[in-house]
Amino acid sequence: MRRYGLAIILVLTICILTDGVTRLGWLEPVESLWYDIWHQMAGKQRTPQHVAIAAIDDQTLGAHPDEPLAFWSPHFAKAIEVLRKVGASVVGIDFLFTISAESWFHRFNMGDTDVSRTYDISFREQLSLGKVVLIGILAKGRGENQIIMPINDYLFALSGNYADVGLANLYMDDDDVVRRFMPKIVKNGHLSGLTLGALLAQRADANIGKDGFIEMPQAIGFAGPPGTIPHISFSKLLSPGAESDTEVKALSGKVIIIGLENSGTSDIHITPYTRNFFLRSNRMMSGPEIHANIVETLLSNKYPHQFPQWMQLIWLLFVALIGTYISFRNRPVQCIGCLIGVAILCMAAAYVAFLNFWILPLAGVHLALGLSYIGALGMRLSSEERTRLRLQKVLSPYVSDAVVRQVLSSEKLPDLGGETLNVTVLFSDIRNFTTMSERLKPYEVVEMLNHYYTLVCEPILSGGAMVDKFIGDAVMAIFGAPVTYPNQTRQAVIAALTIRDIAEQFRGWVQEQFPDKELPEFHVGVGLHTGEAVIGNIGSAKRMSYTAIGDTVNIASRLESMSKKLGWNIVASRATVDGAGPGIKIGRTESVTPSGRAGEIEIVEILGIE
Repeated sequence: MRRYGLAIILVLTICILTDGVTRLGWLEPVESLWYDIWHQMAGKQRTPQHVAIAAIDDQTLGAHPDEPLAFWSPHFAKAIEVLRKVGASVVGIDFLFTISAESWFHRFNMGDTDVSRTYDISFREQLSLGKVVLIGILAKGRGENQIIMPINDYLFALSGNYADVGLANLYMDDDDVVRRFMPKIVKNGHLSGLTLGALLAQRADANIGKDGFIEMPQAIGFAGPPGTIPHISFSKLLSPGAESDTEVKALSGKVIIIGLENSGTSDIHITPYTRNFFLRSNRMMSGPEIHANIVETLLSNKYPHQFPQWMQLIWLLFVALIGTYISFRNRPVQCIGCLIGVAILCMAAAYVAFLNFWILPLAGVHLALGLSYIGALGMRLSSEERTRLRLQKVLSPYVSDAVVRQVLSSEKLPDLGGETLNVTVLFSDIRNFTTMSERLKPYEVVEMLNHYYTLVCEPILSGGAMVDKFIGDAVMAIFGAPVTYPNQTRQAVIAALTIRDIAEQFRGWVQEQFPDKELPEFHVGVGLHTGEAVIGNIGSAKRMSYTAIGDTVNIASRLESMSKKLGWNIVASRATVDGAGPGIKIGRTESVTPSGRAGEIEIVEILGIE
């Protein structure tokens, strides 16, 4: 339960941190990067139905090489007239008229000529007929911003005057990329006017913005990369009989934007299609085409929407839960692979959402996955470090330092709560110890046992076993815990034979140390049995001991008790002899029923090993 509690705390912490970082805008550059990638992956998403561009291109300029644009009012008038005849919905001219031909004539004292009074008349007539929108620009200066409007000759010729002027300013994100647009621009708290795209869409459909436009940036629903919006050369509108041209007639019912798209124009901008992600040409988009995409967005109502805040939080919480679950359940290397897979699935989900005009946050969930890995790894390392220190403290009294190091360096640590392992249990005690302890003084008994145990523990520990406990004059050892190894049973037999040899040598030490005590001859008995036992930290809350319990332990103890009656030094079960491998020299064999246990087992006297 504690682990689940830590996981929940980690998930909540991740969500709070990620949401906070998102609100601060720190992830915005990454979100914008993914947003641009989705645009480039999707390519052309749809064919625009509501807008087209009449481009003043190189072909058009080449046909009128000696005419400055300020003198093009008759050409604009001709083009608007043709567009009216074919049934264009509304015409927007993305060109700021700050001067007219007639004003030039007056400047050079040519104001009394017929030309100076009638040169722009056809253009003014077309403006007065309505369904034509000109542009203004909100210019940012050192002081108060100013709106640059078309020249008065054209402004007051418009049927709606100021209402027929749309601001051509484009909204750029902090990285200078045009992804969104402002339907209207506010200056000093007062409405300055609708932007060109919003105004054209409203003129084409009165229901657009009838309840008012929002004053916040709105995503542009780009139909596709540069060139997706239908284009027609402005020169075609000037050709004789242009209204009969099939390509021109196809403009019926559409919003037409007239703008400069020649090779030398500076009205080009960075859009989501500009960055070079997939070895494609990084073309910028012209201003007229961006305005056309804005018109198409408003008239089709197809643009990427943000999910509600509560849905974004659920999305973040869901991914954080998955990331934390994976991080707690798998090894670090496996975690990385799984989390990368989850990150890819999130990317796929975000891309599918984009294709359906929804923006699914991605940078935040990727950050959450990274934080879940780091957080879970930190908790696991902290928990494992505590477990390793605890294991070291628990195991050090029982096993050699080499075994402790092996246990602590193992990927799988022993389960102190209890686990079933196949082990070989060794019991060894001193025969006639009661008589010896009666004839020796207490400190002499302790001296003898300490010296004996020092010698006996050496072969046990060097065999990779655990000295489980000392029970008076008896030693209990476990081979196969806390570390299992292939030849653990053979090592147990070797240790038993070594203990037998040590006892024979120790006999001389006892006679020399206590010559006048008339002690019985020093002998030991050893019992061995192999089988499954439960290994773990067993005891009370105040005193625990890492030990083994079960039938295997009981049988090994009973076999050691039989050694004196049988007159054998080493009594082992058949399971131990078989598990020790070839080369075991055996003596007598019997079938016995250990006390307290139903059923016979075969026991074998072990004499040596090749």
